[in-house]
Amino acid sequence: MSELTTVARPYAKAAFDFAVEAKAIDSWLVQLTFAAEVAKDSAIKGYISGGASVEQAQALFLNVCGEQVDSQGQNFLKVMAENERLLVLPQVLEQFIALKADFDQEVSVDVTSAVEITAEQKTTLSAALEKRLARKVKLNCFVDASIVSGLVIKAGDMVIDGSIKGKLNRLATTLQS
Repeated sequence: MSELTTVARPYAKAAFDFAVEAKAIDSWLVQLTFAAEVAKDSAIKGYISGGASVEQAQALFLNVCGEQVDSQGQNFLKVMAENERLLVLPQVLEQFIALKADFDQEVSVDVTSAVEITAEQKTTLSAALEKRLARKVKLNCFVDASIVSGLVIKAGDMVIDGSIKGKLNRLATTLQS
């Protein structure tokens, strides 16, 4: 998986840089989302990886995408087809979304609690996280009764474990060492 991410990164960066320059980030996001879904299709995937020539794969892909992709998007797909990289479009989309979030200074935060979080708590938590992370925060809330009480907050590499389960695990580790 990391190999595909490495292959996809320069394509995503090129597409994002072009989208920023053309002030068409949202348009490119829609186009890449559509193209990534086409690339995920099992029939398309089988045809492309089944020994079709570059020209055949390119023609099929552009025909399927049709009017969903503008001329710049078609050029982008042609380059990917020439380099036999159409199957990494889902990873290109992931990278593009990450670049867009960074550009918009947004971060997606996963919050896990033992019970449903109220709207007021979400607002307070979101404001506190925006202040700490210096970014706009999009909360993804989950309920997991096994954490007993408290919250587990994950934002990228940062994890804040304020759950009772986490505290008990840390206490057990301390006592065992």
